[in-house]
Amino acid sequence: MLKLPKRRILRNKRMFQEVYKKGRSWANRYLVLYVFPAIGLERKAGFAAGKKLGNAVTRNRMKRLMRESYRKNQLILRDEIWLLLVARKPAVAVKQPVMEKAFLDLGRKADIIRQEAE
Repeated sequence: MLKLPKRRILRNKRMFQEVYKKGRSWANRYLVLYVFPAIGLERKAGFAAGKKLGNAVTRNRMKRLMRESYRKNQLILRDEIWLLLVARKPAVAVKQPVMEKAFLDLGRKADIIRQEAE
């Protein structure tokens, strides 16, 4: 079983801002993916859901779905990157398989999926 240790999650505001400002972004209907090449550092991921999505229950559900999509596919991602997933309004109505497909589609666009995994 794959785990997502706390040391692999972007936690503080400074890290989030660095990925927002210096990273590149890709988007689809459900997610926005920001990728920042963190040379010499281990891969980390952050998950965000703004207040426009709904109440706290809805936002937490979105973050859980994004975390699960990342957790299941973390072994096929390149190392030395920080990534940030941001949920969009249409994502509120989707289930886990749709969210995971959206994440993998963005991963291919952003070229963060290892070649041997495809």
